[in-house]
Amino acid sequence: MVSTSNPPNRLTVWIHAMRPRTLPLAVACIIMGTCLAAADGLFSWLVALFCILTAILLQILSNLANDYGDSLHGADRAERQGPKRAVQSGLVTLSAMRRAIAVTVLLTIVSGLALLWFAFGAAAFSSTIAFVLLGAAAIGAAITYTAGKLPYGYVGLGDLFVLIFFGWVGVIGSYFVQTVRFSWLLFLPATACGLLAVAVLNVNNIRDLESDRLAGKHSVPVRLGLERARVYHWFLLVAAIVFAAVYVLIDYVSLWQFLFLLATPLLIRNGLVISRTTDLPSLNPWLKQMSLASLAFVALFGLGQIIAAVG
Repeated sequence: MVSTSNPPNRLTVWIHAMRPRTLPLAVACIIMGTCLAAADGLFSWLVALFCILTAILLQILSNLANDYGDSLHGADRAERQGPKRAVQSGLVTLSAMRRAIAVTVLLTIVSGLALLWFAFGAAAFSSTIAFVLLGAAAIGAAITYTAGKLPYGYVGLGDLFVLIFFGWVGVIGSYFVQTVRFSWLLFLPATACGLLAVAVLNVNNIRDLESDRLAGKHSVPVRLGLERARVYHWFLLVAAIVFAAVYVLIDYVSLWQFLFLLATPLLIRNGLVISRTTDLPSLNPWLKQMSLASLAFVALFGLGQIIAAVG
C-alpha cells in the first residue's frame, strides 16, 4: 500500500511565509517610543494601535519580499540552514507571492494613512507629508532588502537599514506621532533598540553564513567571517546596554529607570551561545530567543521610564 501525505493547509503555508516569530522585533521599537511618550504624559491608545499595526504589516511585507527575493537570487538553496521558505519549497508560486506582496503594500498604506489621520488630522500638512515620505521609504526598504535588481541585503547593508527603521525611525517616529515633540536625546534609546534588532539579524545571518556565501549574499557575517561576526554580536549587545544606560543617566529621575538591566542576563546568554556554537543550524531557537530578549529589554526599559515618571 502506498501512503500519501496530505498537502499542508494553504492558510498554514501563508502564516509560515509571514514568519510570525519575527513580529516581536517589529513591535519592540513601537513599544519603546510609546512608553517614552507615556512617560512624558502624552499617550493615545488609538495612535499606538495603528503604529503597531503598521509596523507589523511592514515586517510581514519584508518577510514576504525576502521569501520572494531569496528564491530568485538563489539564497534559498538546499544548503540554507533556516526553515524552508514558501516559494523555495514550491508551496507558493512566484506570481502568488507577488500578489501577496502587492496586497500587503496596499494594507500598509491604508494603515499608515489612518495612523497619520488620527495622529495629526487634516490640518498638520507638513508633519503628514514628512511621515508619508518616511512610510514610502520604509515600504521600499522592506521590499528591496532581497528583492529587485540591487537588493541591499546582498551587499551587507541590511544591518544599517535595520538600525535606521527598527531603531531611529520606529522609536522616534512612534514617539512623535503621539507627542508632536522631538528631542535629540531620543536617539540614545532609539539606537539601543535598533542595535538589538541588528543583533537578531546577525544571529540569522550567522546561521545562514555558508549558504549566503554560496549564493553570493555578502551579509556582515560573510564579510567578517565567523569569529569576527561573533565579536560583532557582542559589540551590538553591549552597545545597546550602554546607549540605554547613558540615556537614563542623562535623564535620571529614579532607580526604576534601570529596570531594563533585568533583561541583560538574557542578552549575555545569547552572546555566549553565539560565541560557542559550531553547529550553526542549531542556532534556530536562539534566533527566537534573541528576538524575545530584545522585546523584554525594550518593555522593561519603557516600563521603568513610566514608573519613574508617575512616581
